[in-house]
Amino acid sequence: MWFNSPTEQLSIQVLSQVTTSDDNPFNYLLEPWATTVPFDYPSSLLRQLQPYLQPYSFIPDSKALELAQEILSATQGNTVDYIFALNQLIYQDCEYITRETGKPYPAGITWERKQGSCRDFTVLFMEVCRAVGIAARFVSGYQEGDRNQQSRDLHAWVEIYLPGAGWRGYDPTLGLVVSDRHIPLAASAIPSYTAPIEGLVTPVKSGEIVTSNMNSHISIN
Repeated sequence: MWFNSPTEQLSIQVLSQVTTSDDNPFNYLLEPWATTVPFDYPSSLLRQLQPYLQPYSFIPDSKALELAQEILSATQGNTVDYIFALNQLIYQDCEYITRETGKPYPAGITWERKQGSCRDFTVLFMEVCRAVGIAARFVSGYQEGDRNQQSRDLHAWVEIYLPGAGWRGYDPTLGLVVSDRHIPLAASAIPSYTAPIEGLVTPVKSGEIVTSNMNSHISIN
């Protein structure tokens, strides 16, 4: 969106009606070669998944690698057990904090501090999956939560590619396997590409502080 003259306010309203139906997140069978990690991908599939296998910071995170090895040893490389153990470990061992702005923290920082926002936990989950060759991507959207709450913030979780099952969601913030209680808006190998709105603004008056606000209302039937 472009403006020919300065404007002091921009308001974007989006109205959507969504029907969800995937109430069983376990309705799949893995490919026989994907029951243990790391996977020995067919070359054609590996090329397609390559963006989702690269480290978030393009440099392998040592703490994420260490955590991956610990879980790998504890689960004996069983794919489903590995993913479930990782999801529960982040949920149980890390404290959730509200962080309305800023990029996700690197995985090692989140795990060392044992606290973070939903986007921090998602990046941590992604890195630990990618460390053992499981393709993972960042998802932003909304989660049902308490049906009676008046407002909801944008939420983040991870989707991993399980051969035979396709992309499957896990929510380490809530310790859940994603089903029909999550509404995805965008998914990407790179977290910054999942923002619902992006762009640059310049103050109309020099020295003026630019502020932004995002309000969401979800009605669940």
